Amino acid sequence: LVMAVIKLHGHPISTATAMVLCCLNEKEVEYDFALVELSAGAHKQPQYLALNPFGVVPTIQDGDLTLFESRAIVKYLAKKYKGQGADLLGNSLAEQALVEQWCEVEGHSFFPPASTILFQTVLRPLRGGTTDEAVVEINIGKLNKVLDIYEERLSKSKYLAGDFFSLADLQHLPWTQYLVTACKKGDLISSRKHVNAWWEDISSR
Repeated sequence: LVMAVIKLHGHPISTATAMVLCCLNEKEVEYDFALVELSAGAHKQPQYLALNPFGVVPTIQDGDLTLFESRAIVKYLAKKYKGQGADLLGNSLAEQALVEQWCEVEGHSFFPPASTILFQTVLRPLRGGTTDEAVVEINIGKLNKVLDIYEERLSKSKYLAGDFFSLADLQHLPWTQYLVTACKKGDLISSRKHVNAWWEDISSR
């Protein structure tokens, strides 16, 4: 019996696709990559909308299951393949709860300012717009507050949820990579000793 390989529909430039790719690699899961040509508007065509009515990437197909939303996908993969690759979830209920907690922090506190900074500094100019520096400053302020909390946490803990690499850390990879490279905001990370050590660790996996 040949196991059906997971099919990932996405685009390499998409941070959400990158998050799922990181997870597939950490879990050592075989997959087929189906490129969704965003520039050609393939994500808004009926064929793709049948998989994901919101018309965004990524989406995975695993047997009869079609699943979208990157954070839901990585959680599913971590649970399905718990026995292989990096654990990502924690073992005890308390560990798992801390992973969930820091995943929530990423989604609600880190992602909104990080994505706004990326949109303003990189995506808007690419689309012929101009960067609203006031919006960038407000969101750098928000991110500074979040990263100060991370600095405190990471002074006591190797990773966000504990002494093990988890989904909580993994979910930060794509956005932080863009912040450091494309947005040229690496000082947000490098100016904080423990955050910087954490970033050097998780980004070199």
